[in-house]
Amino acid sequence: MAIATTALFIFTADDPMFSDRFVELLLGVGVGIVVNLLVLPPLKDRQAARYVDSINRRMGTVMVEMADELKNSWDSNSADNWLDETLSMSRELDSAWQTVRLARESERHNPRKIIRHRQSGKQEVSYEEILDRIEEGISHLRNLIRTIREASCQVDSWDEQFRSGWGQIVNDVGLAIADPQGDVSPQVDRLHNLSDQMSASDDLPDIEWPLYGGLITSLHNIMVIVDDVASARQARQTDGS
Repeated sequence: MAIATTALFIFTADDPMFSDRFVELLLGVGVGIVVNLLVLPPLKDRQAARYVDSINRRMGTVMVEMADELKNSWDSNSADNWLDETLSMSRELDSAWQTVRLARESERHNPRKIIRHRQSGKQEVSYEEILDRIEEGISHLRNLIRTIREASCQVDSWDEQFRSGWGQIVNDVGLAIADPQGDVSPQVDRLHNLSDQMSASDDLPDIEWPLYGGLITSLHNIMVIVDDVASARQARQTDGS
């Protein structure tokens, strides 16, 4: 659009330097095409990766704060602040989508992409897939926070075994998510073990299973999604993106 507008002014202007202006336009177009083909797409992919890392750090921070809060009692005001933070994450994710879409426009017929694809002979994992999974992760985190907010008003007391066990797992998962090199997979077995221990409790009839089950399920979904995102990121790095 900018090139077309500039050309329109050049062609319609009563300028004795018309030829010089036209040469400048062609030079600018040429430089823009070279930069667009050779430089911009890889840089935009790196920017998308930074968005992914930033959102992961923010998700991890929220989960660590949740774990700290659980050591005492839930506060609905804290839950509201966490919900606001997830909305901010969604806005940052929108920016990441804009960056990826621009990169896809820029990398059409990009020599690097063509050469890399021919050398690898396999389909690359796309940032579109990564961002889709992150969007799911934010949604599950938001659902987890809402469950906690409702529980703060409805549940008089928590089972201490669940409070301490689940809270510690949430803390460790949050730390792993916030670390670009973190691994959440070891926490999956811990969560399963906690569920087994709770189901074998002598106080099973008195346990708030609808609440605890919802919290366990949401946390498990988050861990699965984060693990998928980490695997996809590693696949892109292996491909040289």
